[in-house]
Amino acid sequence: MATEDNRMSGRVRRYARVGTSVGGLAARVAGQRYLGMPADSAKNAQELRRALGGLKGPLMKVAQLLATIPDGLPDEYIEELRALQSNAPAMGWAFVKRRMAAELGADWRGLFGEFEQQAAAAASLGQVHRARGADGQDLACKLQYPDMASVVEADLRQLKLIFALYKRYDSAIDTREILHELTARLREELDYRREAGHLALYGAMLDGEDGVHVPIALPELSTGRLLTMSWLDGEALMDAVSRPQGERNRIAGNMFTAWYRPFYRYGVLHGDPHLGNYTIRDDGSVNLLDYGCVRIFPATFIQGVIDLYRSVQRDDRALMVHAFESWGFSGLSSEMVDALALWANYIYGPLTEDRARLIDESGSGKFGGAVAAEVHREVRRLGGVTPPREFVLLDRSAIGLGSVFLHLGAELNWHRAFEELIEGFESAALSVRQKEILQRSGVPEAA
Repeated sequence: MATEDNRMSGRVRRYARVGTSVGGLAARVAGQRYLGMPADSAKNAQELRRALGGLKGPLMKVAQLLATIPDGLPDEYIEELRALQSNAPAMGWAFVKRRMAAELGADWRGLFGEFEQQAAAAASLGQVHRARGADGQDLACKLQYPDMASVVEADLRQLKLIFALYKRYDSAIDTREILHELTARLREELDYRREAGHLALYGAMLDGEDGVHVPIALPELSTGRLLTMSWLDGEALMDAVSRPQGERNRIAGNMFTAWYRPFYRYGVLHGDPHLGNYTIRDDGSVNLLDYGCVRIFPATFIQGVIDLYRSVQRDDRALMVHAFESWGFSGLSSEMVDALALWANYIYGPLTEDRARLIDESGSGKFGGAVAAEVHREVRRLGGVTPPREFVLLDRSAIGLGSVFLHLGAELNWHRAFEELIEGFESAALSVRQKEILQRSGVPEAA
């Protein structure tokens, strides 16, 4: 039987308790600021964790996203959110059978040669079961938990409260666009038919790339809440960090290709470089998994990314300002440009040096942490800034992949790898390629 945690009535009661707790915390933080009292952010963060401790669903996916977006929330808040259980409790076998029957019909077992009762993985929106098709093919069946549309909307309301709390704590980063972006992406993740289209899209974009493997969806065994695809064997990235240097370099190069070839050739980005979303094969090639969080960018935005890179490479301030403005930053003062330039130089600096090197040679061990803190202090002093929503997943991917490259200790010529990606770039040509490949894959053009 479904547990109380899986019943919608139980979730509603828990959300009511959470709303009261978060609301009380927000009121106290507001009072601290009004009375001029110093806010104890660490204590407030611990209370936020206690308030959210009963939620083990989509909000934890949001916490994973925020953990790699500089200044999305204070470090204390992110650490407390990450300490929450990230895996939802798996559905029991009786419950799985009912869910599978609801998706594929009462005779669903006859569609498979085998179907493992124990989930191979349980995550925030659903769980994955290994299976074997009637033809003997190894399969992965991703089954969504029940009532997830309602749960997601409830979690998004809690996220809005968290951001409102943070705004009272620190107004340096206006989080309105971040909230809009996370809301849109999380709602899209509920649609497994859309994700099946993303599999087809990435299969087409990475066709011919031997270093990256994409699962193949089986439409006849999939629905809006069940995605059946080919199973890809591989080991976790952290199990591969002890491999020889050459192999680790090869893995990093394949990760770079998996994320950025689709972005610079087609304007499409896999926005979730979480460690659970890929595995590594014996030959160093990468299995790219979980295509729920995919964003499609206009060619003008990609041009802005390349302009920002060129501005760092050439020390061209006017081009840098143009790049920021093309992304949607507006009314930037000279000092604000200087603050944002700190971040741009950090992200793009390794790409401008024509030599093999670590992605970060500062020895900090945390990709971007110190620079993000410095940028935040400056932005706060200057009155704050509103990052455009398109910036959220791009920045997250850069930070997430940078962290992966640090784990691997990879030493590559990032400059040559990047220059090869953007060689001959033309906005008009990207727009044409994007339109064609989206139509072929059945993915909507709008992000």
